[in-house]
Amino acid sequence: MDFLFNTNVQFFIASYLIGGIPFGLLLAKYFAGINVQESGSKSIGATNVLRVIKDKDPVLAKKLGAATLILDVLKGFLVLLAAQLAGVSEATLWGIGVLAVLGHCFSPYLGFEGGKGIATGMGVFLIMLPVETLIGLAAWALSAKMLKISSLSSLLGLSALVIASFVIHPQMAHAPIIFIAFILFYKHIPNIIRLIRGEETRVA
Repeated sequence: MDFLFNTNVQFFIASYLIGGIPFGLLLAKYFAGINVQESGSKSIGATNVLRVIKDKDPVLAKKLGAATLILDVLKGFLVLLAAQLAGVSEATLWGIGVLAVLGHCFSPYLGFEGGKGIATGMGVFLIMLPVETLIGLAAWALSAKMLKISSLSSLLGLSALVIASFVIHPQMAHAPIIFIAFILFYKHIPNIIRLIRGEETRVA
């Protein structure tokens, strides 16, 4: 069990367990008495929290949606920041980032179910690829304003980030970036199917 005293291993475990905390589910249950896993898209993310609670209390829905978004971003951001301050290698940082996203998308507290991972991924990329993340956020904001479809806007923003990483850092090992993007696209497969069918819900 000596490996558990290894700094890298400790960060790996912490990132997965913290990434798995279902803040959206917890906030919606505690403050609104609603199980978001049984309503809307059944996702634990900010968009579904906002959508599900909106009919009951629009003001509360906005507050809980914003809180969920911020907390999900911090899940990817804070552990990486702590690891960065601890001086671990870049490869270890990417491993921590991947595990944070995996924790959110396949939470150990929810039978390995979870959210879509966009916010937690954004927290990871803010540390690892800050310029590319700003580009992705700009693409997301523009898409959201024009299209008003949360899932499509998120995927377009993610795609812009990945493309920007190849342009800005062509020599970088892109495997962890592509892997995180693959996870996020995989979790959005139901949304992609609804988009193709023209059935995806628009954000009012």
